[in-house]
Amino acid sequence: MSYKRCGNSGLLLPEFSLGLWHNFGLNDNFDNVRTIVRNAFDAGVTHFDLANNYGPPPGSAESNFGKILKLDLANYRDEIIVSTKAGWKMWEGPYGDFGSKKYLVSSLEQSLKRMGIDYVDIFYHHRPDSSTPLEETIGALDLMVRQGKALYVGISSYDKEETKAALKMFDELGTPCLIHQPRYSMFDRWIEDGLLELLGKQGVGCIVFSPLAQGLLTNKYLNGIPKTSRAASGRGNGALEVGQITPERIEIVCKLNDVAEKRGQSLAQMALVWAKRDPRVTSVLLGVSRPEQLNDSLAALKKSQFEDDEIEAIERILSGPL
Repeated sequence: MSYKRCGNSGLLLPEFSLGLWHNFGLNDNFDNVRTIVRNAFDAGVTHFDLANNYGPPPGSAESNFGKILKLDLANYRDEIIVSTKAGWKMWEGPYGDFGSKKYLVSSLEQSLKRMGIDYVDIFYHHRPDSSTPLEETIGALDLMVRQGKALYVGISSYDKEETKAALKMFDELGTPCLIHQPRYSMFDRWIEDGLLELLGKQGVGCIVFSPLAQGLLTNKYLNGIPKTSRAASGRGNGALEVGQITPERIEIVCKLNDVAEKRGQSLAQMALVWAKRDPRVTSVLLGVSRPEQLNDSLAALKKSQFEDDEIEAIERILSGPL
């Protein structure tokens, strides 16, 4: 595993980090969850990314991760980067959603208790919230750093203009924004329209999620929708849905799979290293449900460079009709 400096900071993140969005909650097998986390750490994946509402049910991914920290990784806390977030609905009532100081501060307190730790390495506002003054949201993140409950702070899913405004406020408060976490894949390239350029100029790191488009950029759906797939599970909370798997998308996936096979990789492996090809991308979040998937994903790093003709072939395929 190689490590890359996060923006202008001194913090190094692994090329691949482990996201605990799905498959790590109380609805999942704990022994399986534990094995994935342990194997990831043994392979050099030092960064584990969570959020208050990850599960399912919400909060249970943090609880499970806290158990694993206590059982297996307590002696390695100084070698682990733990991140969590708040911004989506977590509990009922007026204070369990969006971007108010009340919600963000309360949520981080709850997250720390669930994980059994005194601080997180990175705390994010999970999504932009136009109903809350940005000054309040960024001020809350600044407060968490000053209180020592988060070493660094970041934002997720903010567009270019929202990011620009947030970075200005961070600068005024004297607490730098370490990192931005946007969705990014071959099928979702919105960050190429100015956001990556802004992050690069401002010295802010970038860690991307959903590089496999929730499993669509794998060989899983080439011949239909398996009953055991994420799309068929109806997990909710942003998971891939059946309606997103169209014949047009599958045709593109099949063509991309041909390129991957010529490279000697699976489609998933090619999509993962494609997502990290831009030097402004610090790390790519892996989402796996089995130890074997983790191993397959990590093996993608054995061939992470692209020839010019491979990039051209991918661009031709992606520029076709969806």
